Amino acid sequence: MRHLLCLSLVLATAPLPMLQAQSAPYDVFPAAEAPYYRVRYEASKEPGGLIFPVNYTVWVPPGVKMLRGVIVHQHGCGEGSCKSGLTGAFDLHWQALAKKHDCALLSPAYEQPEKADCQMWCDPRNGSGAAFEKALGDLGKASGHPELASVPWALWGHSGGGHWAGGMTLLHPQRVAAAWQRSGVPLLKVNPERAAIKAHLIPDEAVQVPIMCNLGTKEGVTVKEGRFAGVWPSNETFFSELRAKGGLVGVAVDPLTSHECGNQRYLAIRWLDACLTARLPDHSGGALKSMSKEGAWLAPLLGAEAVPAVKFTGDVGKAVWLPDEATAKAWMQYVKDTAIADITPPPAPTKVRIEGSELKWDAEADLESGVGHFIIERDGKEIATVPAQPKNPFGRPVFQGLQYSDTPAMPLVQMSYAVAEGTKAEGYRVIAVNTAGLRSGK
Repeated sequence: MRHLLCLSLVLATAPLPMLQAQSAPYDVFPAAEAPYYRVRYEASKEPGGLIFPVNYTVWVPPGVKMLRGVIVHQHGCGEGSCKSGLTGAFDLHWQALAKKHDCALLSPAYEQPEKADCQMWCDPRNGSGAAFEKALGDLGKASGHPELASVPWALWGHSGGGHWAGGMTLLHPQRVAAAWQRSGVPLLKVNPERAAIKAHLIPDEAVQVPIMCNLGTKEGVTVKEGRFAGVWPSNETFFSELRAKGGLVGVAVDPLTSHECGNQRYLAIRWLDACLTARLPDHSGGALKSMSKEGAWLAPLLGAEAVPAVKFTGDVGKAVWLPDEATAKAWMQYVKDTAIADITPPPAPTKVRIEGSELKWDAEADLESGVGHFIIERDGKEIATVPAQPKNPFGRPVFQGLQYSDTPAMPLVQMSYAVAEGTKAEGYRVIAVNTAGLRSGK
């Protein structure tokens, strides 16, 4: 019965008779000034409503005329993960993906007390789905992009967020362009030991939605005991049932991690890029396109080698589905050691300037590898790096740092370097370095 126990192991304990207030700093998060917008809803007292307060922060690419979609970055369960959701919309790497496809980047932050039942938000049928759709409408009005209420969704979720992303996909397959589920999937069968967790059905339309199940090898693949051992059996059940119906679903096992997100973003963003390129309508307001089956690659479940679908000799109904050759090659490297190669340098920083006693600049992330750090030059000599020592306890060191649910650390790292008051900008140059070690132009 282990495959039925994933959420009871991974999510939260049973609900408390009375919910306790969250501890600080749920009220400490970056200011939402254009191009960022935020709405907050108090806990609902209506039957079936969301019982937790929630913030939704959205980033809209500056200059975009009409949005074609929204990318949702959904944190996991517990106070720590909920707090990390406060910075999700400020992630430069995910913004690069959103900008490429004229999409907004949305990050919810549920105010779930540590010992409260995560199911009360990570199952979208418990009010979070309706709150999400309301937020799209309200944020659309606030941002001057009313189309936000009706554009397609690309969903990414970690742990309970994966359960939410998968649940929303099964409930609204006609709205979802693609869904990435890290360390969490919706249950498709009733768990007799947790009857409160309701099973989902697989509608016919869901088999047309690209879905990736992503988890760490220590979550039941190679490590069979412990808190997260039930993650793989649940993922296997979800994958097998959907794939048997012809679903466009894959599995990517991180060979280095347990429940933490690790380096998954370097595959997730490329995979979503391929899916959004194939599925988003050419113009805002159009219908999602069907995913072409030509060019797909397949691999054995828990295997490490993918081949074009036309050359696959195994059981297609049990094979990992990948959208195209480039994504398949990235997948093969990821399941080996997560060290996905990159040969494209990052964009060069712009608007290098002096403001008071700070050297400042603007920069966009490299779509493939994000931003690792910046090098400061003066008169042709390297004088500093920003940050001095890039950190990330869960994977490649990155400029913004990363929290457990794959969001920038707080307080947000600024693109600035201290200089003496009255210093002139002449002679200074700033170079971006991506996480693959490639340098931009100056």
